[in-house]
Amino acid sequence: MAPKFDGYAEKYDAWFMANAQVFASELALLKKALGDIKGKKVLSVGCGSGLFESFLEERDNIEGLEPSGDMADIARKRGLNVIFEGPVEEAVLKDAAYDLIYFNGSSSYIEDLAAAYAKSFRALKKGGRIVLLDVPKESAFGFMYLLGKALGTYDHPYLEGAMPAVPYPLGIASAGIWHTTEEKISALKKVGFSDLTFWQTLIRNPLYADEETEEVTEGYKSGGYVAIAGVKK
Repeated sequence: MAPKFDGYAEKYDAWFMANAQVFASELALLKKALGDIKGKKVLSVGCGSGLFESFLEERDNIEGLEPSGDMADIARKRGLNVIFEGPVEEAVLKDAAYDLIYFNGSSSYIEDLAAAYAKSFRALKKGGRIVLLDVPKESAFGFMYLLGKALGTYDHPYLEGAMPAVPYPLGIASAGIWHTTEEKISALKKVGFSDLTFWQTLIRNPLYADEETEEVTEGYKSGGYVAIAGVKK
């Protein structure tokens, strides 16, 4: 995961502030998927600016990895303990060190999912959990980002009348690899995770997603933002 977000840190935060209901929906999904983390040792892979962590009730026990120096600087200012600046592929993690490792949006910027998840598997304690949250390639949001990436712009006749008022920054969307949910499921199972569970939000059309905060539901086949959790047995 190269430092693709350098130069975009402020735009990233500004987008979520301009899409407050989308942020609230994604935050609710994160909280649901993480569960009770009090007293647990937690690692956020690709923690970004620490925006989401700053809204968690329990965050002092969360460590972060972040490839973008710009993002890491902001995350530290928000109080997050960023222990490594660089891609997860290059991080050295102790075996059986964490109770929970999560990737909030970061799987979409990792080429070799199995390698990243295998490193997480080794770093988790027995019974520990991995949680993946991001935009599925096959979702309406995924299609929107891929089309914008292919066209090189959101300002195109094909997209007229179909885009949210403040779309996700094109530079960040274009840097994404955008895996399908099935790809992530396959990679998790390949490295040994089991007992997979799923939650989703942002089921509403992207054009209307910021009108109200959405509830979290079980499953993954309808959501624009999906969480997958697996267990190391």
